[in-house]
Amino acid sequence: MDIHSRPPVPEAATDQISIDFWPDCGFHALRRAADGQLEVSDDYLRWYLERPELAPVAESCATERDLYQALNSDPRRPVSAAELEALADADARDNYRVLLRFREHLLEAGTLERFYSGLFAADVAVPPQFVHYTVEVILRGLLDGERDGLLLRAAEIFFREQRVTVNEGAVMLADAETVSSHADDGGLGNLGRMLLQVNAPLKSAELDVLDRDNHEQYFRRDNRRDTVLQINPGTPGSLAIAQVIERWVDHFHGLRTRVTPIREIDDEEWLWHVGLDVEATALLNDIYAGAEVDEARMKRVIGLFRMDFEDAGALRPELAGAPVFLALAMTPEGRLRMKPQNLLTNLPLASRT
Repeated sequence: MDIHSRPPVPEAATDQISIDFWPDCGFHALRRAADGQLEVSDDYLRWYLERPELAPVAESCATERDLYQALNSDPRRPVSAAELEALADADARDNYRVLLRFREHLLEAGTLERFYSGLFAADVAVPPQFVHYTVEVILRGLLDGERDGLLLRAAEIFFREQRVTVNEGAVMLADAETVSSHADDGGLGNLGRMLLQVNAPLKSAELDVLDRDNHEQYFRRDNRRDTVLQINPGTPGSLAIAQVIERWVDHFHGLRTRVTPIREIDDEEWLWHVGLDVEATALLNDIYAGAEVDEARMKRVIGLFRMDFEDAGALRPELAGAPVFLALAMTPEGRLRMKPQNLLTNLPLASRT
């Protein structure tokens, strides 16, 4: 398979394009608190009301339309159980119940960061898609003003499922939804078909791979989600993932780290690990416990990273100065769904002892 990147954009083009990105994530409806976190605003609550699951349709009853208008006028308005029961459509009732529970948690937390952190400290029922939206908007604030398209593409794996293909040693990530939606109609050509059928004997595929020379393309295509990231250790894509992890940990824990892509874990230094997805967590746990892991499963590991803490005292006393190893792994079907919350809950920080 031949892998090609598009012709690079001239360096001067960076100054001619907008560095805004992910315009539909709701970021511009938020405001920053004094500590830099993103405060829940009325406009942000309205952003959720505009979702197709809640916006009235031709068949919506008058009561549903009235409730929608009332919440648009006052997004924090209490809604009684009787008002919900008065909605004619059962799906509409269920959708409003979900949104109102979500709104309650948001308003109680006050900021998106506190809301997100609280999800994993208590048994809070929130639709997974709402969690992904929250991660996206937090990253949008965290990366505001960033001019490196590689970092922004790397950040997408925190909240969007990826299709993984490994061909001749090159590990490539493409947006799973984009691949699925375009593969049938030819919108992504051989790339789409290859990523849907990872083992298909395709001779060639022209991939829009972001690299150091063409990363500015991302700002023209961010809403299309149609760029590909190569993440082999040492590639610009792997280094970009490492930098986003560093910023994520600093933002939530206030700790400076150095994250480095690696090819293997040094057994003598392996005292703690964090899987960044379900597959990686189970795989690292099994290897660390001495279980036998077959070669096919080992090949699902698509990214290894070493995290070193600037402050050795940030970790538990018995781990002070030790690295934490991180891993990404794909499913047998070639999918990757990262769980960035593992970097909130599973690091062995001294503050948790």
